[in-house]
Amino acid sequence: MIFLSYHYDMTYKHKVQYYETDKQGVTHHSNYIRIMEEARIDAMEQMGFGYERMEAAGIVSPIMDVTCNYKRPTTFADIIEVELSVAELSKLKAKFAYKMTCRGQVVCLATSLHCFLDENGRPVAIEDRFPAFYEELLKLRDNSL
Repeated sequence: MIFLSYHYDMTYKHKVQYYETDKQGVTHHSNYIRIMEEARIDAMEQMGFGYERMEAAGIVSPIMDVTCNYKRPTTFADIIEVELSVAELSKLKAKFAYKMTCRGQVVCLATSLHCFLDENGRPVAIEDRFPAFYEELLKLRDNSL
């Protein structure tokens, strides 16, 4: 998969903090999921559809699935660059793909699958409720090969 951005900067940078490392000095694996969340929230805000706006409109986007394929370790003070793309998109779900690199080497390839629900937990067709957001997600999907 090639990761390209449309007209946003879909590369998010995260500096590994000391508390994110384990006894061996390596970034604990659970922190990569937090970094994915940071990158996705940053991208949504750049598109103008941050969580605050979505939740104010009565839409939540819980996670349904997450995958992480760890390639190389990172340590305290490393800068992890996260390239974000949309791997799959339907009216009800979006699957984001993350390519995390450090010093030019891939450290983790990951995905997260999210659905869209209203405040009562019923599925929401994002294409109908937020067509502009859906269009932006389509652009990110179409630019991801």
